[in-house]
Amino acid sequence: LPICTHMLSVGGSLVYVASAPSFSLPVQVEEIRVCIDKLSEDVEQVKKQHSAILAAPNPDEKTKQELEDLTADIKKTANKVRSKLKAIEQSIEQEEGLNRSSADLRIRKTQHSTLSRKFVEVMTEYNTTQSKYRDRCKDRIQRQLEITGRTTTNEELEDMLESGKLAIFTDDIKMDSQIDKQALNEIETRHTEIIKLENSIRELHDMFVDMAMLVESQGEMIDRIEYNVEHSVDFVERAVSDTKKAVKYQSQARKKKLMIIVCCTILGVVLASTIGGYLGF
Repeated sequence: LPICTHMLSVGGSLVYVASAPSFSLPVQVEEIRVCIDKLSEDVEQVKKQHSAILAAPNPDEKTKQELEDLTADIKKTANKVRSKLKAIEQSIEQEEGLNRSSADLRIRKTQHSTLSRKFVEVMTEYNTTQSKYRDRCKDRIQRQLEITGRTTTNEELEDMLESGKLAIFTDDIKMDSQIDKQALNEIETRHTEIIKLENSIRELHDMFVDMAMLVESQGEMIDRIEYNVEHSVDFVERAVSDTKKAVKYQSQARKKKLMIIVCCTILGVVLASTIGGYLGF
């Protein structure tokens, strides 16, 4: 963020003093919102590409390249959003460090929290999409291995994928000329897709964890705010109710006081008349 400076007269001399960085919140918020919308659209497109690739035993290179391009775009846009959210977070921390509390700061916090939550929601959907795609690719590999006569359990296949032993396993299969070559090709294709997918997940893992932790901490703060607001509303409602009761009781007290005064006046008149009668007698 650019640092703003202003001139200040000190002892008759002009000096430059650094102030808080300039920050155009509306512009930043709109840019982040546009990026998150783009991420959401790209994730939906990724789902379509996954379905297209899974529908073909040997998907064409064009479709696979389009998926790679989408994955790269999502990574680039996600990093951009993360940087912008970090910039807003830093500006908030600077304001809080100066012990400033204003409506503008509260608005900034609210918008930052809302955008962060939306960003994590989209990235969570992307992560879920990737995980489902990996599972479907693994299922395809398992089915094709069965076709070649190599039956594996889910745990055994997972171990081969994680350790990289699947390539060695398929090399052994290639030695058998009776094996269905199409089944072998699909095994290799799905294995390649899983490797790419896992690399993509690893690249975004740190960013995802970072943002998820941020949103979790914000969630606690928002819960406290909502709790305070709810209790404030209850307090106000009780205060209004108590005020109405007080007004009612005060009104009743005034009426009683007036009635007592009237009764005392009447009683005084009666007593005065009675005493006057006796004296006259």
